[in-house]
Amino acid sequence: MRAVLSGRRWRAACASFVLCLFCVGAVSAQGAQDGLALAKAKTCLGCHQVDAKRVGPAFTAIAQRYAGQADAEQYLSKAIRQGARGRWGAVPMPAQSQVNEQDAQRLAQWIISLRP
Repeated sequence: MRAVLSGRRWRAACASFVLCLFCVGAVSAQGAQDGLALAKAKTCLGCHQVDAKRVGPAFTAIAQRYAGQADAEQYLSKAIRQGARGRWGAVPMPAQSQVNEQDAQRLAQWIISLRP
């Protein structure tokens, strides 16, 4: 690529690339903050923590379990709204009817994004 671009054009292309990387990092950091804020607002943190077990499993453990599964976000979104039992032990997750479908989807996307 450098052979095609020279001088100022090369520096401008490199600067644009670095700016894009910075913007992508800022967007993903913003998404992480938004996900955590939504989890706090919907009282998810009453039973879950991001990286440690509480009453329910850690969000990072959930992300790891469902990593690579094509329907993970859909499954988690449904489990948030309708509840679940038997996947993480004896304590069931009650249905979270106060969480609308859009917020459940956003929470599921955020949880999946926490995979290592």
